[in-house]
Amino acid sequence: MNPASKLPIFLSMALIKTKIMLSELKGQNILLLFFPAAFTGTCTKELCGVRDNISLYNGMNAKVFGISVDMVYSLAKYKEEQKINFPLLSDFNKEVSSTYGCLYDTFSYGMKGVSKRSAFIIDKNGIVQYAEVLEKATDLPDFNAIREILQLLN
Repeated sequence: MNPASKLPIFLSMALIKTKIMLSELKGQNILLLFFPAAFTGTCTKELCGVRDNISLYNGMNAKVFGISVDMVYSLAKYKEEQKINFPLLSDFNKEVSSTYGCLYDTFSYGMKGVSKRSAFIIDKNGIVQYAEVLEKATDLPDFNAIREILQLLN
């Protein structure tokens, strides 16, 4: 997905088992963080880092979402255990990850269809302003660049 492109109609299934509609998010900046799998080291480091800095994102009018292909129930347990203070969304059917071009063909242990660690910033009008798709699952998004873009959009 190229910057300045439009978003799909919905992000994914939320923990409350309803679709998150983009029309409900207009007027807010969105930080969408795809991650390979709950309960793994790098994912926990990334999401807990965002958790610990959530006031920074809130202060920039940015709604943060984490998204993976994990089941809703796994994400609920992970969110509870790690005290994640932003929504985690399940893309179990891989529709959103596929739309954003961030699915591994083959991941560790031969798993197929796992989300690549990726970061997207969508502005208040639904336009992608930042896109970073990482090939190496142990790499983290450039959070300095993310904060700079969000500050400019604020």
